Amino acid sequence: MMHQQTPAFIAPMEFADAPAALAHAQKIYASSVVHLRAALQRFVAGENISPVRACYPFVRVQTETVARADSRLAYGFVAGPGSYETTLTRPDLFADYYRQQFNLLLENHGVALQIGTSNQPIPLHFALGEREHIEGSLSLERRRMMHDLFDLPDLAAMDDSIANGTHEPAPGAPSPLALFTAPRVDYSLQRLRHYTGTSNEHFQNFVLFTNYQFYIDEFVRLGHELMQHAPDPLHPHELDDCIGFVEPGNLFTCRVGCSSETPAGAALPRLPQMPAYHLLRRDRSGITMVNIGVGPANAKTMTDHIAVLRPHAWLMLGHCAGLRKSQQLGDYVLAHGYVREDHVLDADLPLWVPIPPLAEVQQALEQAVADVTRLAGWDLKKILRTGTVASTDNRNWELTPHGGPERRFSQSRAIALDMESATISANGFRFRVPYGTLLCVSDKPLHGEIKLPGMADQFYRGQVDQHLRIGLRAVELLRAGSLSQLHSRKLRGFAEVAFQ
Repeated sequence: MMHQQTPAFIAPMEFADAPAALAHAQKIYASSVVHLRAALQRFVAGENISPVRACYPFVRVQTETVARADSRLAYGFVAGPGSYETTLTRPDLFADYYRQQFNLLLENHGVALQIGTSNQPIPLHFALGEREHIEGSLSLERRRMMHDLFDLPDLAAMDDSIANGTHEPAPGAPSPLALFTAPRVDYSLQRLRHYTGTSNEHFQNFVLFTNYQFYIDEFVRLGHELMQHAPDPLHPHELDDCIGFVEPGNLFTCRVGCSSETPAGAALPRLPQMPAYHLLRRDRSGITMVNIGVGPANAKTMTDHIAVLRPHAWLMLGHCAGLRKSQQLGDYVLAHGYVREDHVLDADLPLWVPIPPLAEVQQALEQAVADVTRLAGWDLKKILRTGTVASTDNRNWELTPHGGPERRFSQSRAIALDMESATISANGFRFRVPYGTLLCVSDKPLHGEIKLPGMADQFYRGQVDQHLRIGLRAVELLRAGSLSQLHSRKLRGFAEVAFQ
């Protein structure tokens, strides 16, 4: 058996200081990645090499007591006495996040953190830089040899059993510290680049999802307009902290009066499947907007992957079918419950699990509608209705025999229907990411008001600007509030992981 090449050994250490613990994790990760890349370069150059392996760093906490943490906080402490551990990846990208989680563990448990090298191999593909591509330069024979020389992605190491609440540690094994293992995070980081056409570094901590390109067009227009003007100290604005705008291809526009070392990037010849756009702030508290297109499958795909970035909140802004006679085209629907007929999450989140409204998000969305429309009281209630939204995976639900879905929607007291909102909120609940939905009524198929091309275009363009400004205002309200309260205890189970 050939000797396996591994990086120089870095001894595990204990830390009572979060920055020092993070620095040690960064050292281990960098050593592992450099080792894999160097071996790959030799292999691509034609050298016959021995099998190569490098592993992720881990963080472990061992405690014999129950934490006496602030009861208002939903995370930052382990469930009880025992050993808890998780693997770590990209400690450059997640530096602020890891530092915060380490600090909370130290404060809440008063025991040292152990940082060392795990036994979980780093798949070669996850160690490559964004612009490193190897397949094209290797013959078929050399590509086949890679399976014997390098660790490749193993789906068995990156399932969602922890998030789903079905994970059972092996006897004697530590319990998980985080929802996602390092390979699972790396897998999603790769998928995000592919689906959105932008680098992971650009994603912000507040995310808007939409199912219509009209919203993206308006977001791009707003982003470009904002970049042309420097912040005016005499006329402060809630978007003054925005420093740049990023489009697919990592096309970066720097704001006038701001400085940045971000590469300029280049526009893509064609858009990716679910393009993302980013209004950047230095502390990553800006806004990412993603066009997920139509359907619950896309909604699940994108939220599955963005969840590993641990955003502070994601919101759905889109159009819906109004189900009540009293609704008018252009009215808003604030979801406080969902009929889940999307089916894409049935295996991961049983239908008997309720998806509760989150007070902080609901209040922010309602206040944002009031702020932007300048309406209050009964006038506000005339255009904003709170209720149940039904999400279906059948785009042509109207063509089913009369009395089928219509009866179910009436029994559920649904006031609107779309194809994505329940998926986005249910995955937010599943992954402990605060969520909310504000939809705009664009047709009323049960009452004979269906979309016609000319009418639809006129309606969309007339309403999208206001709806988007409401979404942006809601984010500003959430950002100004307490993030610890935003990450609600409603999203946490009995024996939760410590990481937010």
